[in-house]
Amino acid sequence: MKKVGLRILFYAAVVLLAAIVLLPFLWMLISSLKTQVDIVAWPPKFVFSPTVQNYYKVFEEQDFIRYFINSTVVALFAVGVSLLLGLPAAYSIARFSQKRLALVILLARLMPGISFLMPWYIIFSRLGLMDTYVALVLSHVLIALPIVVWIMSSYFETIPIELEESAMVDGASRHYIFLRIILPLSGPGIITATTLAFIFSWNNFLFSQVLSMEKTRTLPIAVFNFLSYADIDWGGVMAASVTIMAPALVLTMIFQRYVVSGLTMGAVKG
Repeated sequence: MKKVGLRILFYAAVVLLAAIVLLPFLWMLISSLKTQVDIVAWPPKFVFSPTVQNYYKVFEEQDFIRYFINSTVVALFAVGVSLLLGLPAAYSIARFSQKRLALVILLARLMPGISFLMPWYIIFSRLGLMDTYVALVLSHVLIALPIVVWIMSSYFETIPIELEESAMVDGASRHYIFLRIILPLSGPGIITATTLAFIFSWNNFLFSQVLSMEKTRTLPIAVFNFLSYADIDWGGVMAASVTIMAPALVLTMIFQRYVVSGLTMGAVKG
């Protein structure tokens, strides 16, 4: 009887937690199908005539396709550069116990992004790189690189060092071992790091707000098009938010199994 009560309590806690997590998204999704009058109505209207007018505003009036392309290009290049630099750094940290380097990278991730904003702005302004993909990619690498390093350094520690020692006995170099043995065994960890780094870059607002203008404006910034001094188009905001979240949700659902595997295997050593 006690076990049944504990199981009921467990499932009740799971349902409560799921409701807390999903309720804001469901509310946003429902509101994106309402008119402005229905959205601001009190008490809230749960029975209404759905409309896709808000999504029409997003894709026809606000040129969201261009914003989507900008976000995709910036996130893909930022993640690519982060993997190129972060995988060797993570391997070095894991195999040579470079705790100081790991601490520096962690501090770069923990520091508020606004502390890097002014130096980035001055540098890119003087180099004439404002409103370019280069400026956004480099600033987003600051977000994605620490994620890659920290996930992969933990993951590399779970790979038995005996595999490398056996390869060295056979004459393999450290570079060959890393490229041909370590990386193929690190698929789940790499997918996890790539997915999380992409999502963090995709959702970044601060750097894009200052460093991008009309040509390279990304999706989070485009939501501002629905805000004005006198009014807020809540339907447009909700539809734009759903549009922005959809790729991240789809990516997470596709690679969910790998993400869970990568995080759990990197959480323990041995």
